[in-house]
Formats: sequence, C-alpha cells, structure tokens
Amino acid sequence: MQGDLIVHQPSVPARQLVLLFHGVGASPEGLLPLGQALARPDRWVVSVRSPFPSDMGGGWQWFSVRGIDEANRVDRIATVMPRFLQTVQAWQARTGLDASATALAGFSQGAIMALESTQQAPPIAARVFAMAGRFAQPPRLAPDGTALHFIHGEQDPVIAPAFSVAAAERLRALGAAPRVDLLPGLGHGIDGRVLTLLSAALDPDAESA
Repeated sequence: MQGDLIVHQPSVPARQLVLLFHGVGASPEGLLPLGQALARPDRWVVSVRSPFPSDMGGGWQWFSVRGIDEANRVDRIATVMPRFLQTVQAWQARTGLDASATALAGFSQGAIMALESTQQAPPIAARVFAMAGRFAQPPRLAPDGTALHFIHGEQDPVIAPAFSVAAAERLRALGAAPRVDLLPGLGHGIDGRVLTLLSAALDPDAESA
C-alpha cells in the first residue's frame, strides 16, 4: 500500500471500493483526474502504485516489458500476481469492504493485471474494467461473480482493440457475459467517453458492468 494515493475517502458509511491501476512507466497521480471524477460520498477511490520502478525510464511497473513476447508475458504476470492480489486484499481489509463491493479499473498494464486476476479463485472483485488492456493469454474460465467490461479505443496503436474483442468472445463461450465498448477515434488513452462508461457501470445498484 506504500505509494498508493487515496483519491477519495467516504464521508458516509462506505458501500464501494474502487481501485485504479495505472500503466507501465506511469504513476498513481496520472489517474487522479479520473479518480476525482468517480468520487461519491459512499465510495473509496484509491489509485494504486505499481510496486517496482520502471526499467524503461520513470514511473512504476508490475512487470518489465523489456523483451516481452507472448510466451514470457504469462510467466512475468504469474510471478507478480500474488503481490497484486495481496494489494487488493489489503485495501479491502483497511476499508472493511469485501470482494462483492470491490471494483478494479485498470489502464494498459494495470488492465492486464486486473483481467488476469479474474482467473484466480476465489474472485477478488465484483467488477473489473479493462481500459486499453488485454489478457496475457486467452481466458481459461468465466469468473464466477465478476462482471467484466472492456473499454478500448479503436485506434489504439499499443494494445490492439482486437484483444478485447477476442477475450470477450472467449468469455462468452465459457459462459460469461462481458461488455465491450470500442470507442472511435480514441488511441491508447482515456477520454470523457471512458469516464461516462465507468461512472454508469460503477453504480453499486447496476445489475452488471
């Protein structure tokens, strides 16, 4: 939890914990505007810092992207996944909110970690939002009790939107019901449309994300 940024702390009894995860080479402060826009009286919003200094310059990372390929990406993520799960669980313990009240929203590498966490059991969050992200490998199971929402720019030059489409198709074949929003004109980034989608889907009373 060291280095994590509390964007908003509830002023009334908390109903929801929203954890934001930034991309490689970035920092929690980069997601501060998004987190502030998602704040509401009964919601914790925390921008989580990746645990390791980026080896590509400034900022932080969960895993190195130096020399990364389809084969070694899986192992790199598996190595750090226990740390990711512990981070989520630590914030749940601090806030007194369990997995059913937790939402993970990740961008790029943060989305990769959030998505791959859905392949662990038991589930650690009720909602997972992947912004410009992907699974390390095709999903192996439909997460029980976790709604998945892919948000991806159609012009993303870093992580192709086809990864989100293919993952959603695979999840549907496994029995899940993910949502996919492809945004015309958006590259590898977050804009007002992303915020609108997140705000609506984060409603604790929404049936699904």
